[in-house]
Amino acid sequence: MSVDPYMRGRMTERKSYVPPFELGKALEGACVGKILESKNNQFPVGSYVLGISGWREYWVSDGSSGSGVSKIDPNMGPIQHFLGIFGMTGLTAYVGLLRIGQLKEGETVFVSAASGAVGSVVCQIAKIKSCYVIGSAGSEDKVKWLISDAGIDYAFNYKELKSDISTELVKAEYSKNGIDLYFDNVGGDHLEAALNHMKTFGRIVLCGMISQYNATSLTPGPSNIFLAITKRLRLQGFIVRDHYDMLNQFHADISKWVNEGKIKWKETIFEGLENAPKAFIALFNGENFGKTLVRIGPS
Repeated sequence: MSVDPYMRGRMTERKSYVPPFELGKALEGACVGKILESKNNQFPVGSYVLGISGWREYWVSDGSSGSGVSKIDPNMGPIQHFLGIFGMTGLTAYVGLLRIGQLKEGETVFVSAASGAVGSVVCQIAKIKSCYVIGSAGSEDKVKWLISDAGIDYAFNYKELKSDISTELVKAEYSKNGIDLYFDNVGGDHLEAALNHMKTFGRIVLCGMISQYNATSLTPGPSNIFLAITKRLRLQGFIVRDHYDMLNQFHADISKWVNEGKIKWKETIFEGLENAPKAFIALFNGENFGKTLVRIGPS
């Protein structure tokens, strides 16, 4: 099953695009597994499915169109890839970069949390589109992977900076002329630094703001938000579920890129349902590398 940063928002009682979790009930999240018993001819025993009833060992569904259950093809690769590169993670990167960000070939792109599940795919799609890519990450190992495996042009460890993020961006050759597109997974000082270096008419894709999810009080907004006016920037947030019309094109493109060896990814796997809380907390401590998953049963 998948554990994802967005789930933190569902632990707060507030109006949102998805209802909050309820005390005393199991959490919900994306999961993949094998059908053990069935009375539905469309989902025979032994089939593999993608569902939204994670955080439990077993669950029952009627298989209807609104049940959130769909078949997956295990021949495409390990089934957990449908929680990552072939699933909502990959689609989020694809939608955010190409539809919301309107990426153009040869642009300069900055990605925060670039070694994360979404960020790492964003970086590599941007490289496929011949862009100059800058990424931030939270450890030296992640920085090395971004450069050597993901193939981006410049990466830095934001936790070990001698100055600040804005100053660090100056070191990236192409960003001296400005950033065309910033893909924001972090918010806070990352967003503020990106605003300093955006080109006129640049675009900022607001995918996540993990630096603020555990805040106990309102955090101050970017002190330089006025630059969005003077630089005529476009800042747009998005929710991936609004863009399922791109699924077929996404699957066609991502399968091609994976088969060509143009996209690589990492997984951090925790063993056992009892370790799901530990896996979730690890997201916010930066302990994960790539997609975070919990293996509940036999692989």
